[in-house]
Amino acid sequence: MQSVLEMQGITKTFPGVKALSDVNLTVQPAEIHALVGENGAGKSTLMKVLSGVYPHGTYEGEIHYEGRLSQFRDISDSERVGIVIIHQELALVPFLSIAENIFLGNEPARFGIIDRDRMFTRAVELLKTVGLDEYPDTLVTHLGVGKQQLVEIAKALSKKVMLILDEPTASLSEKDSDALLRLLVSFREQGIASILISHKLNEIAKVADRITVLRDGTTVETLDCRDGSIDEDRIIRGMVGREMANRYPPRAPRIGDVMLEVRDWTVHHAVHADRPVVRTVNLAVNKGEIVGIAGLMGSGRTELAMSLFGRSYGQGISGQVRIEGRNVDVSSIGKAIAAGIAYVTEDRKQLGLVLDETITKNTTLANLPGVSTATVIDEDKEREVATDYRTKMRIRSFGVAQQTVNLSGGNQQKVVLSKWLFTHPKVLILDEPTRGIDVGAKYEIYSIINELADGGRGVLMISSDMPELLGMCDRIYVMNEGRFVGEFQRSEASQEAIMRAIMRSKDLNG
Repeated sequence: MQSVLEMQGITKTFPGVKALSDVNLTVQPAEIHALVGENGAGKSTLMKVLSGVYPHGTYEGEIHYEGRLSQFRDISDSERVGIVIIHQELALVPFLSIAENIFLGNEPARFGIIDRDRMFTRAVELLKTVGLDEYPDTLVTHLGVGKQQLVEIAKALSKKVMLILDEPTASLSEKDSDALLRLLVSFREQGIASILISHKLNEIAKVADRITVLRDGTTVETLDCRDGSIDEDRIIRGMVGREMANRYPPRAPRIGDVMLEVRDWTVHHAVHADRPVVRTVNLAVNKGEIVGIAGLMGSGRTELAMSLFGRSYGQGISGQVRIEGRNVDVSSIGKAIAAGIAYVTEDRKQLGLVLDETITKNTTLANLPGVSTATVIDEDKEREVATDYRTKMRIRSFGVAQQTVNLSGGNQQKVVLSKWLFTHPKVLILDEPTRGIDVGAKYEIYSIINELADGGRGVLMISSDMPELLGMCDRIYVMNEGRFVGEFQRSEASQEAIMRAIMRSKDLNG
C-alpha cells in the first residue's frame, strides 16, 4: 500500500538549537496516525515544516504527498494539495457566518461574483458530514467551542484534505470530545487520513491506528495500535524514556486552620444581569490543603474563580470572602491580590502571559512594586527575581531574556505560576493548571502544587480531568448549574460518585 504522506530525514535548525534531527513520519491512507511527545519534542515544528510555515529550503529532508515530491513555499501551497492543519487556537472569523468561514478565501463564484446559493448548499452538505445541526447563516460567535471545532473541520473538508488536528479536544467537554473522536473514526471509514496530536493519551489509545513518538527532536518509534496491545503506560514510556510508576507525586498533607472561606457567593452573568451563574455557594480551603472543584463545562467553576479574583467576571455579585478569619475586600484585582489571592487562568496564552515579552517581564508583572525603588523599576533586581524563580520552578529556557512565546506549554505554565507566586499569595486558585501540557511536565507542575500546599498555602484547583482531581486533591466539591451539589473527602471520592452527584442534581432540577 502506497503511503499518503512520507516525511524523510527532516532536520530543522534554529540559531543555537536543533529542533528536529532526521525525523521520519509515514501516514497510510485511511488511518488515524497519532503524533505524541513531551512539550518541546518537536511535534509543532514538524507540522510547521509539513504545512509550509517553514518553507522548503529552511529545512533538510524530503516530503512526499500522494507519491509526489512536495516543496511547499507557504500554507496556501500545502492546502492546495489537500493538507490542512486545525490548530488548538481556532482560526475562525467570529462575525462571519458558518458558510462564509467554511469557504473563506475559497468562495465558489460565477463570472467573478460569489455564488452564495452554491456556497450555502455545499455548506449544508459539509455540516451534515460533521454532524453539526446549524443553519449555514449562523454567526460563528453564537457557537460554543465544540461547534466551532466542527466548523473548522467542515472548512478543512471543503478542500478534500488529509486532516491534521493539533490538540482538538483540549477545550472541549467530555461529551464533545467523544463526538469529535467518533467523527474522526467515521472519516477513516470514508478513506480520509488524519494526524492527531494530543496530550490526552486515553483518547490516543482509543482511536489511533499507529502512533509515532518524538523525543528531543528525533523519532523514537512508531507503534501499531490496531491489535489493542498499546496502552497509556506504553506510550508514556516511549515519550519520557522511562517507566512512570506514579502519575501523581506522593504527598503527606499537613492540613491546618481555615485559610479561605466563602459564604453565600452569588454571581450573575456578565451580559444577562437576570441570569445567575453562581448560586449561593459556600466553600472553605484550609492551610496546606488542595481542594478541587469538579463539574461539567458550563457548571460555573471558572465564573466562580474569576469573580473571587477581583470580580474579574460577572455582575450583581454578593456574598462574603474571609482570609484567615478576617473579612477581605475583593472588589478589584488589586484588592484581591493585596488580600492574598492569586488566580492562574485556564487560558495562559491570551490571559496569563504577555507572549512577546521576556520571562523576566512576565514573572514580575503582577508585583512591580516588589522590583521597584521610588516607583522606578530596578532592572537588576527584576532579573534577579526572574532568575531565582526560573531556578526554583525548573523553567527550561536559554535564560530569563527569552520571550515566553518561544517556550513549551509546560514552561509557559511555570512562568504563569512564577508570576503569581511573586505576589506571595495565601490562596492560589488554579484553573485547568495542566491543560495542553505533556505527561512529564504535568508531573513537575503537580510537584510544585504539592510544595505550595506543604508551605501552608491554600490551593483551590479546577480541572476537567477527573483523574487529576482524584490524584491531587484532599477534598473535592462538585458543581453543577452554579451550585455545589456534592463534597467528597479524598477517601470517598471516585469518578462514579462525582458523576452520580451531577446527574442526581440534574434530575432534581428537572
